[in-house]
Amino acid sequence: MEGGTKVKKTQSFGKIVLYATLIIASLLAVFPFYWMFVMATNPSHLINQTPPVVIPGTELVRNFQNVIANVDFFGAFKNSFIVSISVTIGTLFLCSLAGFAFAKLDFPWKKFWFAAILVTMMVPPQLGLIPQYFIITELGWLSDLRAVIVPGLINAFGIFWMRQYIKDSIPDALIEAGKIDGCSTFRMYWNVVVPAIAPAFATLGIIVFMNVWNDFLWPLVVLQDSASHTLQVALRSLNDSYVNDYGMIMSGTLWATAPLIAIFLLFNRFFINSLTQGAVKG
Repeated sequence: MEGGTKVKKTQSFGKIVLYATLIIASLLAVFPFYWMFVMATNPSHLINQTPPVVIPGTELVRNFQNVIANVDFFGAFKNSFIVSISVTIGTLFLCSLAGFAFAKLDFPWKKFWFAAILVTMMVPPQLGLIPQYFIITELGWLSDLRAVIVPGLINAFGIFWMRQYIKDSIPDALIEAGKIDGCSTFRMYWNVVVPAIAPAFATLGIIVFMNVWNDFLWPLVVLQDSASHTLQVALRSLNDSYVNDYGMIMSGTLWATAPLIAIFLLFNRFFINSLTQGAVKG
């Protein structure tokens, strides 16, 4: 009896420590967003005072009005939305199609091409900035959203992620049964593979959408006309060389971050399922 009581006490203490750690970690993770909200709702003189204000203020609307007065926020928001959605949908389709080919189809030099794709993950994207810029210039796509959309339609990580997920989640017997029934390769992909990999789609979609939405360097280089600026490029102009209105800057940043939070909350269940599926199978 005493041994059982000690075990229960130990388990209870362990749970308390675990929950306390999770609560502290959650608060640390949420605090930057809370601080951004506080800064977005207060004027700069309160943010710059010592000690700084730590509770939300009443200047959220005024700060956002200042953002709109300085940049074409809604135009940039529309451009970012178009680019992010287009790249995400294109990446999900092309990477899942390539992942299906590498996971379930046989073709010459398959291992070599897959290894070559993985090698590209080790190359910093900044190294391709100049050759990509020359290609975009030759195509006449400067200050065109296609300059941002087309180069981002496929990436090595997406192919790797889809290949691994399809390989583990789609039985080979199911593919063979489709071949026996006379299914074409694309029909097997569309009718058999796609419905079974919804969690992988959600996970890759969240990652790609966030990366494209937050991308700054490449859009800054190729989107030279202010009418084609994405949100991150447009918000850059809020930083004045002489005066920084932190309330205005944080207001713009807050509304630029809101879609990312909404997308994650909408698809987080699929995101968690895809990350834990392998552990459950194991």
